[in-house]
Amino acid sequence: MSTLSNTVATPRVPVLADLFANTWIKNAVLVLGGALFMALFQQISIPVPPSPVPITGGTLAVMLIGSALGSKRGASAIVLYLMLGLFLPVYSEGRQGFDVLVGTSGGYFLGYAVAAYIVGRLAERGSDRKFATAFASFIFAQIVVFGFGLAVLKANTGNDWSWVIHNGFTIFIIGGLVKAAIGAVLMPSAWKLAERTR
Repeated sequence: MSTLSNTVATPRVPVLADLFANTWIKNAVLVLGGALFMALFQQISIPVPPSPVPITGGTLAVMLIGSALGSKRGASAIVLYLMLGLFLPVYSEGRQGFDVLVGTSGGYFLGYAVAAYIVGRLAERGSDRKFATAFASFIFAQIVVFGFGLAVLKANTGNDWSWVIHNGFTIFIIGGLVKAAIGAVLMPSAWKLAERTR
C-alpha cells in the first residue's frame, strides 16, 4: 500500500478564540473586535523618512489576531478593517479612503490579510503554544507582508530596487524582530492563563 494513502493530515488544534466562540454571533463579535484591535494598533505610527511607509503596530496586531482567532476569522477581521478604512480614519496616521489602499502602503495592507490567514493556519497546528514556534511563524508572516509591500512600493514610486528594499524593508528589520518576540511571549502566556482559568 502506498505510504501516501497512509498519510494522516495534521489535525486542527483549537486557537484561543475557540475557547469562547461557539455561536455565529460570538464569532462575528470576535471578528469585529479583531478589526477594531487592528485599527487601534495602526494608530501607533512612527514616520521614518525618507520612507513613505511608517513603522506601525499593525504587523504585531496581525500576528496576534491571526494566532488568537485562527485563519478564517483572523483574515476576516483584517478584511473588515480594510473595508472600514474606506469610510473611517482607521488606517495608520488617521488616513482613510481607497487611495490609501492603492498607494505606497497598499501592498502592506494586502499582505496583512494574507499574513493573518497564514499565521492563523500555523496556530491551528499549535505554533502559538511555544515561544520558538510562535516566533518563527511571526517572522514568516512579516516576510509575507513585506513581499506584498515591496512589490507595490516599487510599482508606486518607480525607484530602483535598492531604494525600495532599504526604505521598505531593511529599516524595519529590527522593529519586526522585536514585534515577533513580543508576540511570541504574549501568545504562549495567553494560553497558560486560559488553561489556568478554564
